[in-house]
Amino acid sequence: MSVAVAPAFAADQIFVALKYWLVLHTPGPFQTLVSILLTIIPIIVVFPALFAVTTVLERKGLGRIQNRYGPNRVGPWGVFQPLADAVKSLTKEDIVPRSADHVVHYLAPLVLVATAFLAFAVLPIGRNMTAVNLDAGVLFFFAIGAATELAVFMAGWSSRNKYSLLGAMRAIAQMISYEIPLILSSVAVIMISGTLSTTRIVDEQAHYTGTVAHWNVFTPWGLAGFILFMIAATAETNRSPFDLPEGESEIIAGYFIEYSGFKFALFFLAEYLEMFAVSGLGITLFLGGWSSPFSFLAWIPSWIWFFGKLLALIVGFIWVRGTLPRLRMDQLMNFAWKFMLPMTLVVIVSAGVWRFLPAGVAGSAALGGVIRWLVCALVVAGPYIALARVLERGRKIEKRTYRYAE
Repeated sequence: MSVAVAPAFAADQIFVALKYWLVLHTPGPFQTLVSILLTIIPIIVVFPALFAVTTVLERKGLGRIQNRYGPNRVGPWGVFQPLADAVKSLTKEDIVPRSADHVVHYLAPLVLVATAFLAFAVLPIGRNMTAVNLDAGVLFFFAIGAATELAVFMAGWSSRNKYSLLGAMRAIAQMISYEIPLILSSVAVIMISGTLSTTRIVDEQAHYTGTVAHWNVFTPWGLAGFILFMIAATAETNRSPFDLPEGESEIIAGYFIEYSGFKFALFFLAEYLEMFAVSGLGITLFLGGWSSPFSFLAWIPSWIWFFGKLLALIVGFIWVRGTLPRLRMDQLMNFAWKFMLPMTLVVIVSAGVWRFLPAGVAGSAALGGVIRWLVCALVVAGPYIALARVLERGRKIEKRTYRYAE
């Protein structure tokens, strides 16, 4: 290893080396336990801390978008607002309805947070920084994610409140509807990579042609799949404009209407942890995971690339929340089944064409790559235009007129 590369590699592997050093200086009988704890504790600490930072960024960002002040009273520039919120949540009275199922009511937020944390286990946060390197990591992620629907139903049903039950059923209908395109958009990546391992999927993208990385998002099917994945992820995590399970104007607060104090804070935490987790999977599948987009930037530590991409997606979520109005329930379901589902199937077909279409034509690899790119782009664009025209034909859009009081 050259002298120039050695410091960059040391910075990249600093946390891995620190963990091994601590394990080696632990008595033999406790090394396995210490290794497990040193893998779990950073996840439990880092992502809730990121949640606290995100709440400030979101409030500040929405304040700017809506031309108002964000938090500015607690600490300099309001940066201690998450601490004030935590103290408030811990000190508020925990009120449980008399007719509620107390055991299930208590377990629902715990199950939701636990499943959100488990999803981080298979995400490659950096080079050699995957908590559990499973051969079926993507399958594990989606299997764990399905448990969130159970937790939501537990919260709505155990509260013995019609509003909470209605909110839970709306949430489950939404989550199931958008979980299908979420999974199908990932199938294209699995087909191309030939593996369900999140680590190997990132390794497949960490190669360069010239200076440009082989990220899946740089392909037609990858770009379309990434857009569909992030739309489905937004709905899956109940983020605006898909935040119908809360529906303050219709069902008060949805499935957690009967929760207060720290239990409500756990729901709030779980929503953001799920957003981080699904964004991390999107980074892993489409944005090269911890790899850099250009070879001359590979000296930057891999974990900085991962969290930089995660922060960019978080900013995107905040931007969308401050920009788009909430959908109606019929619009949400029609969008999932009539548009998202067919388009994810088209992406799978495009990925198959990309896989089997030869990259070289008449000895020219560059020409073959351009032809393959254009063919796959047409495979995606053609059905998209046709589907949009068909769906638009059934809508009767009248010209909007404005009337003013005189």
